[in-house]
Amino acid sequence: MRLLAGSARNVTQDGLHATPIEGSDDPVAGKARTSMIRAAREDRSVEMGGNRPVPTGHAHNWANLCQAADGMEPTVLTTEEEGIGILAGAWLGGERGVLLMQSSGVGNCINTLSLSKVCGFPLLIIVTMRGEWGELNPWQIPMGQIAAKSLQLAGVIVYEVTEPEAAAPTVEAAARICFNGGLAVAVLLSQRMLGTKLFKD
Repeated sequence: MRLLAGSARNVTQDGLHATPIEGSDDPVAGKARTSMIRAAREDRSVEMGGNRPVPTGHAHNWANLCQAADGMEPTVLTTEEEGIGILAGAWLGGERGVLLMQSSGVGNCINTLSLSKVCGFPLLIIVTMRGEWGELNPWQIPMGQIAAKSLQLAGVIVYEVTEPEAAAPTVEAAARICFNGGLAVAVLLSQRMLGTKLFKD
């Protein structure tokens, strides 16, 4: 299975372990990422693939875990909406995939989400949220505030995760309803849970 998203920078293989969030020495969110990947890999009805996501601290850590995990195939995208078409083709070819992005990429996908709805193929999206909790970059705030509503208006089932212990079971539940029902489903990982991205000199 494939896990897709926008282009990434400085992706390295560092093993399947919890890594602290940028700007935080608390490994709780790192453990949440690790447990979500393990849950997906251990669920035999849902195979997940590797991903190089959009260049943000949270997605970078995801990329490290996915790169190091067996059975994951990374695919780099130029922009998030490309992943919807690629996952449609993968589904037709008998593969499953996941699209990983940060919330600013949701706006890029709105029109292309109609492909999943009209053609009735499953689409699983994992979104690391920005523009919510203590955001320092004002450009992230507009889309961050409307990402969930925008996805819902486009016909996507949305699960929002605010606690680390809920991350793995939520991703597992989302994957099951997505692939069993041929539905578009998004899991939004809150910025408060992941930690606010800090910009340092």
